[in-house]
Amino acid sequence: MTRSIDELLARRNRFLGRGAPLFYAEPVHLVRGEGVWLYGADGRRYMDLYNNVPCVGHAHPRVVEALSRQAATHNVHSRYLDEKIIDYAERLAGLHAQEMSVVFACSGTEANEIAMRMARIGSGGQGFICTNAAYHGNSAEVGKLTHAPLRGRRDVHAIPFPERFRGPAKDLPESEQCAFFLAEVDKAIADFAQQGIPLAGMLVCPILANEGLPRIPKGFMAGAAERVRAAGGLFICDEVQAGFCRTGHWWGYQVAEVVPDIVTSGKPMGNGLPLAACTARRALVDRFREQTRYFNTFAASPLQAAAGMAVLDVIEAEDVRGNVNRTGALLRSGCEALANGHACIGDVRGEGLFVGLEWVKDRSSREADREGAVRAANLLKSRGFLVSNAGALGNVLKIRPPLVFNSEHAGLFLEALDSVLEEMGR
Repeated sequence: MTRSIDELLARRNRFLGRGAPLFYAEPVHLVRGEGVWLYGADGRRYMDLYNNVPCVGHAHPRVVEALSRQAATHNVHSRYLDEKIIDYAERLAGLHAQEMSVVFACSGTEANEIAMRMARIGSGGQGFICTNAAYHGNSAEVGKLTHAPLRGRRDVHAIPFPERFRGPAKDLPESEQCAFFLAEVDKAIADFAQQGIPLAGMLVCPILANEGLPRIPKGFMAGAAERVRAAGGLFICDEVQAGFCRTGHWWGYQVAEVVPDIVTSGKPMGNGLPLAACTARRALVDRFREQTRYFNTFAASPLQAAAGMAVLDVIEAEDVRGNVNRTGALLRSGCEALANGHACIGDVRGEGLFVGLEWVKDRSSREADREGAVRAANLLKSRGFLVSNAGALGNVLKIRPPLVFNSEHAGLFLEALDSVLEEMGR
């Protein structure tokens, strides 16, 4: 690393604290972004294949202009009438088939915290079901659902996340795999009942993004929702990563073929401006409002509305969803072709522009190779392509570019990935 990077790291450790998360063995110092590209302080260009926050591209001129115009006009909290935020809420709610209302927030953590409170008020219960490799945020309450084992937390029950590639059900037919994991939901519900804890709900990412985008047995999400509702709880879909056309559908729950009671969204909504939402059936939102009088100084602001509206405008005007489906199919097929020639990739999965490559030491045993996946990410970075790692075992290469990533970008990335695989295979 250069001296300037060393000096920057020293200052970072001093003022942000040692141990603050940082990507790559040799960190990247970024100073500018445009579209799918990020530029380092040394002038080097990197293709961004990780950040889903700038979903319509870094520094999209339409979003920048909308933010600048609104910031130069006014920006106040939501206890005054403002047509822009009402228009945006109506448009956001209209992206769901049900009659929905919206509670705005500034982060996915806040949105999930609201969803949990809303579910407890709406159901009268307290207990929540999540998976044992979930990530839903950083607050004390939402953090209870993050990275089980969750010992000693009576109001949270973590179930094994459903997957077809490895685990105790890997050799079963898909229908039996589904039944196996639904039985885990039944066990969680029964455990709460035995303890005398009424069920509030289940909170889950419908595509299990943090779990590594595993192949989910068909029918699991719908079956889980049915069981949760039968036990008096509500089914909550965390769409912070899956939503806003990431999968080629507006929402990940459409891929999972389930209809949630509550939906949370965040990261891509403002293309970088902090903006999140908890969207739910109107009766649930009304009851939540009446009982909590919830208010957030920085949420539901005109500035948020301007950014959010601009993002939706770009998605529609530039046929972003169509691009996701077209380019996503090309990206995935290209990754599958490379996997056929390299045994270190045990599985290729995902939807739209969200692809996971599972690194294994051996395809027969399917033993996870975290070190290989981390090395691949660093080798790609050295070639100017930024990806990261995910999954319960940290062995999944996570490919999640801005949604304006096109066929030309995919071709460049696949060439780089091929080069990395060749180097790793020597």
